[in-house]
Amino acid sequence: MSADAPLPKLDLVVLDCPDALALAGFYAEVLGWELQAGSDQAFATLVPPGGGVSPDNPDGRATLAFQRIDDWAAPTWPGGSHPQQFHLDLSVPDIARAEPAVLAAGAKVHEHQTSEDGGFRVYTDPVGHPFCLIRG
Repeated sequence: MSADAPLPKLDLVVLDCPDALALAGFYAEVLGWELQAGSDQAFATLVPPGGGVSPDNPDGRATLAFQRIDDWAAPTWPGGSHPQQFHLDLSVPDIARAEPAVLAAGAKVHEHQTSEDGGFRVYTDPVGHPFCLIRG
């Protein structure tokens, strides 16, 4: 980028899914974030405590959104015909203590675990997106 051009700020990360409102509900429970007014089954946005980046909150944090895709196909990580393109790492002080709440919200422990030192654990959300709890 040119030296005089403003640097962009990450505003929104969007995950494709079969039902935006349902998946937003899962992540709202896991993260303790709020559902933004106007969210529906086609497009739903979560806002972290303190708000997200927007013209009204230029120093905020990125938000997480969900977009319904009619022909949704779950990722087949770690390989397969529809491999993972993207995943979320969620930092927690203690994975073992955080895991029960994530599972109660609807996550599943993924069968494929690659951490050799226990620094992270792989899960899938209710529609199959892999995500990790990482020791942070």
